[in-house]
Amino acid sequence: MSMTGNLLIHGATMVLPNETGVGDLRIRNGVIETVALGATLEPKDDELFIDGRGLHLLPGIIDPQVHFRDPGQPEKEDLGSGSAAAVSGGVTSFLDMPNNKPSITTLEGMRGKLKTASEKCVNNYGFFIGATSNNVPDLQEAVGTPDAPLGIPGICGIKIFMGSSTGTLLVNDRDALEAIFEGTGGLIAVHAEDEQRMIERLDGIKGRTDIAAHAEWRDDVTALLATQLAVELAQEFGHRLHVLHLTSGIEADWLEDITTLPSLSSENSAIITTETLPQHLTFDETDVAREGTRLQMNPPIRYAKDRETLWKQLKKGTIQCIATDHAPHTLEAKGLGFPNAPSGMPGVETSLAVMLTHAKDGACSIEDVAKWMSTNVADCFNMVGKGKLEEGMDGDIVLVDMDNAREVKDEHSWARVGWNPFRGRSLVGWAQVTVVGGVPVFERTEATGPKGAILVEPGAVGEPIVMTPWR
Repeated sequence: MSMTGNLLIHGATMVLPNETGVGDLRIRNGVIETVALGATLEPKDDELFIDGRGLHLLPGIIDPQVHFRDPGQPEKEDLGSGSAAAVSGGVTSFLDMPNNKPSITTLEGMRGKLKTASEKCVNNYGFFIGATSNNVPDLQEAVGTPDAPLGIPGICGIKIFMGSSTGTLLVNDRDALEAIFEGTGGLIAVHAEDEQRMIERLDGIKGRTDIAAHAEWRDDVTALLATQLAVELAQEFGHRLHVLHLTSGIEADWLEDITTLPSLSSENSAIITTETLPQHLTFDETDVAREGTRLQMNPPIRYAKDRETLWKQLKKGTIQCIATDHAPHTLEAKGLGFPNAPSGMPGVETSLAVMLTHAKDGACSIEDVAKWMSTNVADCFNMVGKGKLEEGMDGDIVLVDMDNAREVKDEHSWARVGWNPFRGRSLVGWAQVTVVGGVPVFERTEATGPKGAILVEPGAVGEPIVMTPWR
């Protein structure tokens, strides 16, 4: 396979920033050189030719929240297996979380993950540094201070767990939170659940083993209280805030007129954004009752009314983008049942196909999916060269098949745990070719079968994502 980063896609239906149509796209030296809408480009001798007729060409998907479990839990995932799973789903760039074993809370730990990624990954990567109640100096080394923000390639911001989840990171004391918001530069991303309310509500579900108890315990008010506190602190200190995995309708409605894309924001106010997940746009309490702890996650999958409100606010622009919170656990661990099973599920392999199936079914458009899963993510994180099929942008692209449906089966998983929460569902929009920096890294053909094949060696393709610093 060509490793030159020179590529010509012919005859695909291209989802461009302002229009969609059939044409050719050329990548030279890893960068999009020519977008020829309604035209045909002459192939060159030193480039790989891909016939894209009948397929849709999208900017590469950017997943801003994954847990690839590296270091410390290779039985669940590592950066190599997670990266492979990602490109199988059209994800050309990802941002990974710090709740590893050990947790990544220093610049030294961040450098270790960046080195590991350079050796194992086949797509582009960035990492959050984890906040603790007393590591502001460590955070400043990674992201800078309000007066002197840093933009180290591959470091995307600070992650705060305001409520306990998987791992040992937790910052729920207001004084500690204020110190982080006041003393650091960069972007803060929060897992927004109120720890005190969860503690108080725990007695109400003691002794229960039914999975419905999970969403009752970690209810929507638990999420809302933490989101409100994070927004208050961001506005008080003028800090860039991203609220992770929005799950509840009351949060989404409360955030209306508060969130905005950075590119549309006022210079005089805190920039606040949020995301939701394909799981929360697809599943509700009936799915959780059927699948049990396979669909247990934090914050929980909630109710049909929440799903409907999330869709409404996503279309309104209150929710800017889509992530997966890919957080694999073994089926053995998941089989322990509630309340002993861990929370989290795989997601990077099917996120694009799930959302494109929603588009096929009329819930949104293909252009919406490209915006929510690529363009807006790049905007939210100040990513350089990402998120659009546009001349001068990086050659990160994905060709998808919108016509042929395929059932999700556990045995086709690239994630190391070997299962998928969408099993049994028929989806369109599967990645046929995933390209990173002009180099094809994954293909799904009749010859490869439905699982597809990785085309490059670990570490051969992919770079730390460049993100410009926040004021």
